[in-house]
Amino acid sequence: MGDVAAKIKIMPAGVETDLEALKGRLEAVVPEGAKLRTFSEEPIAFGLKAVIALVLVGDIEGGTEQVEEAFSAVDEVESVSVVELGRL
Repeated sequence: MGDVAAKIKIMPAGVETDLEALKGRLEAVVPEGAKLRTFSEEPIAFGLKAVIALVLVGDIEGGTEQVEEAFSAVDEVESVSVVELGRL
């Protein structure tokens, strides 16, 4: 078993969402066993930006589910989706 890198797109509630504060809240809820590597921002439309998180998880069944659930529970998060997975 190895690690899997997951690129996760987090959509904020709106353009008025403070992305730096949102990143801090996301970082605080990363479950044990997962490692947050980086954040980036992706322009969507009309000033709205998505937060892209690169997270390392173990190569186990349901590997990203806990991370997705934790991110979804954060205030001002509209949606969470895994956009890319790859083994390390």
